[in-house]
Amino acid sequence: MNLHEYQSKNIFAHYGIPVPAGEVADSADAAVVVAQRLGGPVWVVKAQVHAGGRGKAGGVQLARDLDGVREAAKRMLGTHLVTKQTGPEGLPVSKVYVESGSNIAREIYLSLTLNREKGRIAVVASAAGGMDIETVAEKEPEKILTTSIHPAVGLEAYQARELGFGLEFNPVQMAEFTKILKALYKLYLDNDASLVEVNPLIVTGEGNLVALDAKIGIDPNALFRHPDLVALRDRTQEDPTEARAAEHDLNYVSLDGDIACMVNGAGLAMATMDIIKLHGGKPANFLDVGGGATAERTTAAFELILSNPNVRAILVNIFGGIVRCDVIAEGVMAAVRNVGVRVPVVVRLEGTNAKQAREMLAGSGLAVTPAESLTDAAKKVVAAARKKG
Repeated sequence: MNLHEYQSKNIFAHYGIPVPAGEVADSADAAVVVAQRLGGPVWVVKAQVHAGGRGKAGGVQLARDLDGVREAAKRMLGTHLVTKQTGPEGLPVSKVYVESGSNIAREIYLSLTLNREKGRIAVVASAAGGMDIETVAEKEPEKILTTSIHPAVGLEAYQARELGFGLEFNPVQMAEFTKILKALYKLYLDNDASLVEVNPLIVTGEGNLVALDAKIGIDPNALFRHPDLVALRDRTQEDPTEARAAEHDLNYVSLDGDIACMVNGAGLAMATMDIIKLHGGKPANFLDVGGGATAERTTAAFELILSNPNVRAILVNIFGGIVRCDVIAEGVMAAVRNVGVRVPVVVRLEGTNAKQAREMLAGSGLAVTPAESLTDAAKKVVAAARKKG
């Protein structure tokens, strides 16, 4: 679960991390009131969306008078901001964050995230702050500094110093940086974060360090421990289909193809999408119904799939290990009848009672095509999608 910048900065401030003075507003008039309260002479108006690249998309604007604040807020509020991270549909802007302008001398990139290969929290820093860190890593990897934190020891002072030296901080800034980094590490642990990012962490003209931006992502599996953070969730920033899927404990990600996939197991789902691509098709989604797929969950999955108007065919690929294939077949048949599926459905079932399940599907009288193997299923569903198109 992601937090907005203004929410993240409130948390930063709670942990003693310096941030510019600012407040959130949901109208142009409210933005002007905030600017008056902050005092001038320069303000920054920022669209609040769960996406990076806002500045390049017009979502971060400088204002040198109150009329400028009003106009910037008007241009953003009620629109959809399109950045390279949102896709062509963009994300709705219902709030703007108005903050005092900063005197920027240098921009630093700083983040904490999980290094899954090492099973440790990694600190990533770069003197090339304010830029796309992925581009920096690709074109100038020597500018990326990293260190891993041992879970039993925690962040050690020498690690902060090594990063600080690499970022060319003076002794006073080194002390500030160490304090900020320790606070970010504590924030990460306390809130079960998956990402804490500051881009940029600025060095002001006076030589101080300030978090000019703030991004916090929370591990969704830990939300039950943080009702205060759950209350900050903004569902307008989430894909509505993915949000509905979560209500049914389904793992769903929308894609831009026309062949819908319903699979149990994330690895099998990835393999299913790969083999569809191999045979010339384009997956419309990633959908993992889990190991304990029931008739109710299968029906919900079909409803989600069919809410996408681009879907021309459906491939159901289930391995009957935890649940028997004949039970899955019953669920598929019930879902096809109840939901009113009007596109071709290809079903590949393997595992316990797979033969019985295929016979049930073949004799159902429904527009369901059984498949003997994954390759067979992929070929059939790609052909069906082309014919439907």
